[in-house]
Amino acid sequence: METLEFIIYPDGRVKEMVTGIVGRSCEDVTRKIEEQLGNVVSREQTSDFYAQSAHQTSTVDTQNRATYSDWG
Repeated sequence: METLEFIIYPDGRVKEMVTGIVGRSCEDVTRKIEEQLGNVVSREQTSDFYAQSAHQTSTVDTQNRATYSDWG
């Protein structure tokens, strides 16, 4: 689940926390919001920022596959 959480302090500072978004795409999600809020003073990346999306692929070797007729 992707979530954006904002804490607005009495002095006007805003703390933004993003969870559930893997990799650098969180920057794309928050860019427009940050432009409207003003200057970004600091940034702390979480482990999600450095993680990579898992994509599993598989290949089948059709050259060495046995058929029923090969079994005798």
